[in-house]
Formats: sequence, C-alpha cells, structure tokens
Amino acid sequence: FVPPGRRGPADPCEQAPPITSSPDKGTQVTVEIHHEDTSPQLIKRLSLGKGFQRTEAPRPPGAKDLHAYPWDKSSLKSMPVDLQQFEKLDAYALKVNVKNSVEELVKALLKQARTDLEKVRAIWMWICHHIEYDVVGYHNKSQLSSKPRDVLQMGKSICEGYAELFEHMCSLAGIQCKKLSGHAKGHGYKTGQTFTGDSDHAWNAVYLEGRWHLLDSTWGSGSVDDSFTNFTYRYNEFYFLTHPALFINNHFPDNSNWQLLKPTLTLKEFENNMLHNSNFYTLGLLATHPETPIIHTVKGKASVSVDCRSNMLFMFKLKGTDKHGLMTLKKHGMKLDVYPQNTGSHKLEIFAKSSKAEASDDVYKCVVEYVVECESVDKAMCFPKELHQPVGPSWFSERQGFLQPSHREPVLHTNDGRCSLTFTLSKDISVLTSLHTDGSSLDEDMGRRHVLQTHRGNQIELKVHLPHAGSFVLKIYSKKKSDPGNYDYVFNYLIRCLNTEVKWPAFPKSYGKWLQDHETLEPLSGLLPANCNVQFKLKMHGVAKVLVRSEDIHPLTQNRDCWEGTFNTSGCREVFVMVHENANHSCYSSVLRYEVETQ
Repeated sequence: FVPPGRRGPADPCEQAPPITSSPDKGTQVTVEIHHEDTSPQLIKRLSLGKGFQRTEAPRPPGAKDLHAYPWDKSSLKSMPVDLQQFEKLDAYALKVNVKNSVEELVKALLKQARTDLEKVRAIWMWICHHIEYDVVGYHNKSQLSSKPRDVLQMGKSICEGYAELFEHMCSLAGIQCKKLSGHAKGHGYKTGQTFTGDSDHAWNAVYLEGRWHLLDSTWGSGSVDDSFTNFTYRYNEFYFLTHPALFINNHFPDNSNWQLLKPTLTLKEFENNMLHNSNFYTLGLLATHPETPIIHTVKGKASVSVDCRSNMLFMFKLKGTDKHGLMTLKKHGMKLDVYPQNTGSHKLEIFAKSSKAEASDDVYKCVVEYVVECESVDKAMCFPKELHQPVGPSWFSERQGFLQPSHREPVLHTNDGRCSLTFTLSKDISVLTSLHTDGSSLDEDMGRRHVLQTHRGNQIELKVHLPHAGSFVLKIYSKKKSDPGNYDYVFNYLIRCLNTEVKWPAFPKSYGKWLQDHETLEPLSGLLPANCNVQFKLKMHGVAKVLVRSEDIHPLTQNRDCWEGTFNTSGCREVFVMVHENANHSCYSSVLRYEVETQ
C-alpha cells in the first residue's frame, strides 16, 4: 500500500453556511472556506476568469448520505457506475498533457466531460496516472509543498498533495469536494496495531447526484515497495467512489460523520476489524471467518474460512510456508486448518486468484492476513513433505473429470492399513496414482504399486494398501486418453494409519499391455507365498490365451469373462502373467509380475 502522508487540519464537526459574494461583471468567483478546528478563518476569493462557475462551500453529510454497515454485499461502489461508458473519457483524460496551470488543466479535462460524474472521473483518472508518490519527500516533509500548483509542477507528492489537488480541481470544475484526514491501514500497518496521535493520511469526499461519495487518489495511483524506496504506477479502480462500508476497512476519518455510515464505527472497532485489501473485493470475495485479525490456537489448531461469489483458487503461507496446514477448496470459498509447529506469533497470509481460464492476470494476490498466536503445538499434525495444497476433492477435481468422490474429506483414517476410494469419471481420461511418505521406504515404482486401479464402465476404484503405519499422500494425475503427452497433477489425499502392526505388500507390477479395464481379482498381493498353490482369477477381454509362467508354464482357463487357474510357486523367485492376443501368432506379452517370498 501507499503510505500515509502528512497530517491535515482537523475536520470540524459543524460546517459554516456557504458564503455568497456578488461577482464583478464578466468574472466568476469561487469561494473556499478553510477551517482550523472551529475558529473563523479568512474567506479567500479567487478570481478565475470565464468558464468557471462558483462552487458552494461543502455541506456536512446528512442522513441521506449514509450507507448501512456492515456491507450488504451488493456493490463495490457507492453509486451505479458503468466503467465501459468511461472508456473514451478515460483514454482522453490520460492523454491530456497540461502542466503550466491547474486552471488550464481543468479546462482541458472538462472538454470531454458533460455530467458532474464525468468531470470527477476525468480529474480522478488524470491525477492517478500523472502524479507519483514522493517517497523521498515523505521522509523529508518540511521541504514538501502540498499546494496544488506545486504538486502539478513537480508531478509528485504525498497523500496531502493528492487530496489538495483533487479538492482544488473539483472546486474549479464546480463540484463540491472536501479533503478529509484520518488514520489509514496503509504502508507499514501491522495486524492488530492501535492508532494514536495525529492522523496520518488524507483523501477526499465528492458531492455527486445529491450525495457524498468517498475516494482516495493516492491509493488509486499505485504503490510503494516494502523498502519504501520505489513507487510503481499501478492504477486501482477500487478506490474510486468506494462503498463507505468497504472504505472504512482501511480509512478512519478524524470526524466520524465522514464515515458516511449508519451506524458509525469507533476507533477501537476500526483497529479490531479485519483488514480486507482491495484485491479481496475486486476478486469477488465476500467474507472471512473469524472476523478478527488475531486468532488463538485451540489444542494446536486454528481454523479460517473465506466465502466468495464463484469458484476461486487459493493458497496460504504460515510463516512463509504452506507445509503446516490443510486447505480444502469449497464451491464458494475455502476452509483452512493450520497447525503451527512452534509456539508464539505466526503471520498467516491467504492468497487468491480467479479460476477462469481466460483470466489473463494469472497470479495469486494476497487478500487477507491474520496473526496466529500458538500456545501449544500438536506434533501429531506434522504433514508429509509431498502433501500439496489444496487437499482432498473439490470443484477443481470435478472440472478435471473426477465426479462423486466416495470420500469428500481431505484426510482418510485407516486402522488396518487399507482403504478404497471411488469416483465417476466424466471424461475419457487415463488416471495415474502414486503413494508418498517421508523417508526412503517408498521409491517411485513402489509408490505406484501400493495403489491398485480398477475400472468398471465410467467408475474407477482406487485400492490403497499401506506398507507400514504413518502419514501418506495419495496423488492423483490424469490426461486425455487421446493425448500422448504427460499426466497432469489433479489433487491429493492425506492417509493416516496409527496401527504399527500394518505391513501390506505392494500390488503386482503391471506392464503396458495390461489394459485399464482389466481387473485383478486374485491374488491381489504382489508378493506370493513360497511352495504354495496360488489361485489366479483375472478379468480380461480381447485376448486369445492367458498363462502363468515361471520355471514352467501353466495356462489359465477362460470362464465367461474371467481367466482362472492354480499355480504352484515351488522353486520360483518371480511369476509372470502372459497374454497371447492373437491365436494365429506365437508372441506372448507380459502383463503382470509377482514376486515370491524367499525361503
């Protein structure tokens, strides 16, 4: 955020009535009233020449200016604004290049503006794109002038200068405008901090169509970097006529009447409220739970959720990493449980981006920050390194073709070390799965062999047999069957087993000729007992012969769609299932490989 600027004079609670004067013939007069607290001030008369009308002194906000708090989730703006209708005017305002006087600049801008709204828009666009934040001047305010003429000639200022230039240009254009000062949650703001002393930021209210509206051209123009040495022009539409119930999120005026809210907030409420930055609202997010910026863990866990209008993609960082949490995507938002692995204060940042494929601005933006205060650590909730966020099925996995998941939760608990998941596949896709855990107990090949895929029509079943107790990640990938390329990662589950007796062998190794809709009924274990008769039963179609081969060969018998038979493992170290695809050819292909236990 752009930092706060120098303090302006305090806003009086009461406004003096407008003062009218009789202008000389051929001359227009603008009357400005400047208050210092409530002491009477000199009335400054400004002779401007033709083309400018008199601007009345701004009237204080009344009942009809107020908006309900909290936000009704309707509009981001305080009046209906069609941005498409501004496209020509915006483009014109950006090209206006007048630097010799504020009066000439306003005259040039008003050439294409008819309504008061268009006049304010033209002034807003010009300031946001032509005045840069003065990062050097901010550190040396005594040398800084915020007079409109000086701001225009320098082309840079701090918030005070932006607000004074805006007020002066509006007044020249015949529009009531007021510079407001107060506290802002801007650059350098720390979650949960209190505000004391003088105000630190300035912005404006403008009077349009019978009501007061709020805007901040400093924050509309761009932002400064963390080190506070560089300003970047980055236009932000959000701060133009912002809905007051959203503006109060990070702007607290000295005079509470200028919140334009019913009811108004106290400074304490402002300090305690969540800071939702402009990205939060422009991305269509609606609310966060909890609504307080500081969360305390309960038994080592803290939970957060975000609501939004449409499907969004989220990520999070707890002290810079996403390793200590479980995030799940929901239809209209996300849910996150974090488990800090150290006591103390932890910064929790949540990022979001649009899920629409055509969204060109394809980066995650920080939308909200919490501070998590951890009193005790839950060491059991330490997750495998391979776990990817988000965890579990979601609208995203549905979009990739995985419908009706048997397990909707991100974590599966198994006591005997086995579990089974099913999905309906909505697309013609090939699926790849792998099991991962920390340590060296599972290499890539074995990780694949501890998951068995079975296809029945458009149903897929994933059987998982764990090699030992612990925490495992089941990763699921897919690709179009017609696509020769690589598999794309889709989603993952966390599988946990506490039973230390568990020790399941891998499933048999399968080869390329083992088709997706073939099914192993028995034996499921890829490790066969030595010196035993083993019953084989395999569902296969489109093959002429099936045999089991080791030291000798044993053909299986076809019984409807199953191939069956018994094979003795005496003297064998490994056993292959072979298929003969065409009765006229003598070529056999290996489809499955089993190992035999050593004596």
